Amino acid sequence: MREASLNIETYSIRSDIDLEDIGMADLGDVHVVSNPSDIVERVRLVVKDVVEAGKVPILLGGEHLITLGAMKAFPNDIAMINFDAHLDLRETYMGEEYSHATFMRKVAGILPPSNIFYVGTRAISKDELEFSKKQGLAYMDVRELRKLGSNQAADSLKSKLAGFRRIYLTVDVDVFDPAYAPAVGNPEADGLTPDMVLTLISQVCDGRIVGLDLVEVTPHYDTGITAALGARVIFEAVCAIEKSRRVVRT
Repeated sequence: MREASLNIETYSIRSDIDLEDIGMADLGDVHVVSNPSDIVERVRLVVKDVVEAGKVPILLGGEHLITLGAMKAFPNDIAMINFDAHLDLRETYMGEEYSHATFMRKVAGILPPSNIFYVGTRAISKDELEFSKKQGLAYMDVRELRKLGSNQAADSLKSKLAGFRRIYLTVDVDVFDPAYAPAVGNPEADGLTPDMVLTLISQVCDGRIVGLDLVEVTPHYDTGITAALGARVIFEAVCAIEKSRRVVRT
C-alpha cells in the first residue's frame, strides 16, 4: 500500500520565490484562558521570546485581540499596517474592555498615530470616526483603493512607510468581500478582492517586517474557502519578505 502524498504548490508567481526554500517552524498554540487581558500578556511573552531569538513571529487566529499582545512585544517606533474592514476603536464592546472591536484603541495608545496605517476600511461607527479624527488616524478606504488600483495604492502605502525600520502586518480576513471569505467573525459587504489584497501585500512586505498575523477566521462557519485564502495571504507575505532579503544579500 503506497503512502499518501500531499500535492502542495509552494512557488509564488508574484515573488518568484519557492516557500520550500524558506525555513519555518510551528511552535504550537498559546493556551487560552478566560481573562482576555491575560491572553494579551501570554501572547506578548511568546512573541517577545520569538523576536529575541532573531525570528519573525507569525500568529494565526481567531480573535483580533492577539494583535495587541504582539504589538506590546515591540518598541513604539514600529509601524503597523492593518488590513481590516473595521477601525476597532471602540472603548468597550459588549461590556468588554479587551476584544476584537477595542484592541486598536489600545494600540493607538501605544503607537503614535503616524505609525498606524489602515487598509480596506469600510465599516465605522460614529464614535470611532470622532476618535480617529481627534487622534489623527488615517486610513485607505475601499473607495480610495479602487480608484487608485493595486499598483498605485501599493506605491502610496510604500511611500508612507519609507521612514520606518520595523513594520508589523496584521490582516483581518474580513477585509475581503464575504464572497471570497465568508467564514469571518464580522463579515462586511463591499470588500476587497483577493487580487487587490495579495498584490498589495506582495509589494509592501519587505525585510522590515518583524512580525505578522492573520486573524478572525472562524472555522465552524468555513468549508475551507476562507482558510485557503488566509493561507495564501501568509504564503505571499512570507515569500515577499524573503525576496526582499535576497535582494539585500546580493
